[in-house]
Amino acid sequence: MNMNKETYKKYAEARAPRSPILKNCIRAFLVGGLICTLGQGLRDIYTRLCGMNREDAGTLTAVTLVFVAVLLTGFGIFDRIAKFAGAGTLVPITGFANAVASPAIDSQSEGWVLGVGAKIFTVAGPVLLYGTLAGAVYGVIYWIATLF
Repeated sequence: MNMNKETYKKYAEARAPRSPILKNCIRAFLVGGLICTLGQGLRDIYTRLCGMNREDAGTLTAVTLVFVAVLLTGFGIFDRIAKFAGAGTLVPITGFANAVASPAIDSQSEGWVLGVGAKIFTVAGPVLLYGTLAGAVYGVIYWIATLF
């Protein structure tokens, strides 16, 4: 069978399963909204019941959400939620926590140094590296701009 790229593209598209876009969007919206609502509820609890100021309550909320996401990742529950909700779990801070924890958990059998230590930043490493680099470049540009 001899096909050019355009013919193969049409062939593959005709046989590819259709993605239920509307259903996926609704699931992502609901689960992402639920995670954000949980975060807001935690912040309200920390502010009102624990007497924290808004900034400290926000910090503790982020830490709590990261902890819960890593815990759920460790038990394999986060992956099932992500499979159901798609991008709804990736957008909030919980998605970043999962991206850091998953490679570390997957490579645990290779040991603490060469497994967990080396692989923990496989996904998040470039984000941290380029985010830090972009912040430094922006800081230099801002500093130069304030000189004039």
